Parts: sequence; structure tokens; C-alpha cells
Amino acid sequence: MRAGVLNDLTKCIGCGACAAACKQINNLPRGKASQLEADTWTYVDYRHNTFIRRMCMHCLEPTCASVCPVGALRKTETGAITYDASRCIGCRYCVMACPFDIPKYQWDRALPITQKCVLCYEKRLKQGEEPACTAVCPTGATLFGDRDALIREAERRIRENPEQYVPHIYGLREAGGTSVLYLSPVPFEELGFKTGVRDEAYPELTWGVLSKTPFIVSFGAAVLFGLSWVINRRIQLAALTSVEAVADAEVAAESESGEGGEPQ
Repeated sequence: MRAGVLNDLTKCIGCGACAAACKQINNLPRGKASQLEADTWTYVDYRHNTFIRRMCMHCLEPTCASVCPVGALRKTETGAITYDASRCIGCRYCVMACPFDIPKYQWDRALPITQKCVLCYEKRLKQGEEPACTAVCPTGATLFGDRDALIREAERRIRENPEQYVPHIYGLREAGGTSVLYLSPVPFEELGFKTGVRDEAYPELTWGVLSKTPFIVSFGAAVLFGLSWVINRRIQLAALTSVEAVADAEVAAESESGEGGEPQ
């Protein structure tokens, strides 16, 4: 099964149970948030009389994983995009590359890492259980299941209730498709969704840059080595000049002392 989540915004009552369950299972600091943060992986927003659950989109072809130079982010067999903090070097490439602006950096930590929703992969998905956030939803506003089945369900809802929904499933094609899907009664652009995201997967765009990374690193290393050599050489020459100057001064002082001590 390719896991998926369907968020039907017509059914969300803004209770925040999903956000609370996320913080509990992931041992994140409690407290209500108004945006995604390193310690808040999902929250409920409110715009145009509509409650909107925000979370990682879990792209079918994740750009975050494609740009990560150390494999801290990876796509699992379920489709969930996981994160290994022990591998992270804090480069923030994933933060800059994500078309949905999801990963967040721990700016307030001495040794910061990047954080985001992992769809409860280790703690629930691997054991055959659904994510904590979808399990606690009291209204069925957020459903977990096979992505293809969720798409069929979303299409059915739009078809049978056209007056309730915008005729579009957000995440069906955006960025090459995502595992997290949305239905909405209000145009997505009015709710703050990134509607300028292209339909094609983004990793193919990043490959042109990443393929040149070995050359860039090698060139950069050569430049740094050259600068280091020049700086060290100048330090050595300055030290040698200083020693020679001291020696010349001592000779001059001895010479003056000798001349002053001769009898008249």
C-alpha cells in the first residue's frame, strides 16, 4: 500500500486533536502553535471560516530527500518521508528546496537540526497502525489509507456534492503528486496553499545542480588550500623578517656599545 492522508476541510471542526496527538507521540513541547515549526509538525489554521490542517505533504518524489547530501531524509516503502537526525549536518538544503515550505530549522538550539512530520513511520506505520493524528480525528476530517483509494473517495465526494467542494484535489498533481491530499470548500489560494507549484516532480530540477556538486566541492577545496598556503607563507615570511630585524638590531646595538667603550 502507498500510504496517503485525505484532509477534508469541510469536515474539520478545529478541535486540534491531531496536533495534540502529534506532539504527544513525538515527545514535542506542548502548546498551541500558529505555524509549522521545528517543534510543531502539524497544526490547525483558520481562514475564510475554514479550519485548515497544515502538515508535511510527503511528496511522491521528495525534493527534500533528493537534495540532502547525507541521506538524513529518505522516502520509505510506505511513501512516508522520514528524517534521521543523527545524520543531519544542518546544511538546510531541504528547507530551501521544499516547494511547500515544510521543513523547519531549530534556530534556537546550540546544535540545531531540521524537523518535520514523518507520518509516525517508526512508531506506528511499521507496526501496521495509522498515524496518531488521523487515528484521533473525531469527525473523519483527516483519513488515512491507500492513496489511490483516497483519490477515488475524494473524486466521489466532489462528484456527489459539487456545491460543497472546489473541483480540485490538492496534492493530486502538485510537485509530481503528494501522499497528503486536500479537499476544500474555498479556493486553495485563498487558504494560503501554494498554488504556483508546478505539476512535474522537482528532483529532476535539482539534479542539474547536484550533479556538479563533486566539481564544486573539489574546486572549493582547491581554492581553500591555495588560500591557506598563501596565508601560512605570509605568516612564515613575516616571522622570518621579524627574526632578521631583531638580529640586525642586536648587532647594531653591540656595535654602538663597542664604539662607545673605546679609550679616547
